[in-house]
Parts: sequence; C-alpha cells; structure tokens
Amino acid sequence: MNTLASFRGTHEVIEWLMVLLNASAGIWSLQAHRNKLFRVPALAWLTAIAQIMVLVHLFSGVAVASSENIEVPKFHLLYWSAAALSVGVIYGYRNQLENRRYLLYGFAGLFLMGLGIRSMILGPI
Repeated sequence: MNTLASFRGTHEVIEWLMVLLNASAGIWSLQAHRNKLFRVPALAWLTAIAQIMVLVHLFSGVAVASSENIEVPKFHLLYWSAAALSVGVIYGYRNQLENRRYLLYGFAGLFLMGLGIRSMILGPI
C-alpha cells in the first residue's frame, strides 16, 4: 500500500471521527441543558476529545498537503481555519457562559460538525 494513500485515508478517517464526535457531543450537551441526568463527566470528556479532534484533523491535513505537494481548495482552508478559531473562542467563553455552558457546547459541537461536513462536500483535498 502506498504510504501517501494511507496517510490521506487516515486524514479522512480523522475527519469523519471529528464530525461524528462533535455531533454526539453537541446533541448530548443540548440534552444536558434540558435534563440534569445527562450532566455526567463523560460528556466533558467527549466534548474535549471532539474539539481536540478538530485540531488533530487540521494538523493531519497540513501534513497531507505538504507531503503530496498539493494546493488545497480555498473553501477547505476557510472552513478548517474557522473551525480551529472556533475551538479557541469556545474555550475562551466557557467561564463567562457558566450558566449556559451546555448550550455553548451543544451549539458549538453542531457548528463544528457542520463545518466538517461542508468542507467535505465543497472542497475535499
């Protein structure tokens, strides 16, 4: 198997994991906002892993693009730059929105999921 092809495949798997994890964390967080039974430590772990996956995907994409020496579509760069910046903004606002933390993480997870799906549709590398 070609090493570059497997590296690109790994990048795609990471992208799907990021989308699915952020969707799960977003839906779970919105449920936790409505029902306190959903507020368990596993939700915080899932949310953290989902948001870290955004950065993992970003770095794996940079590695794929540089190793294959390709020009990445502009929309793809736009969506992943927005996703990475969003993770920083979400992290920055977590204390200011303490009473609405689950809403923040819920909508943020769905937003990040949407950015991932949109970048796969409009500008795959």
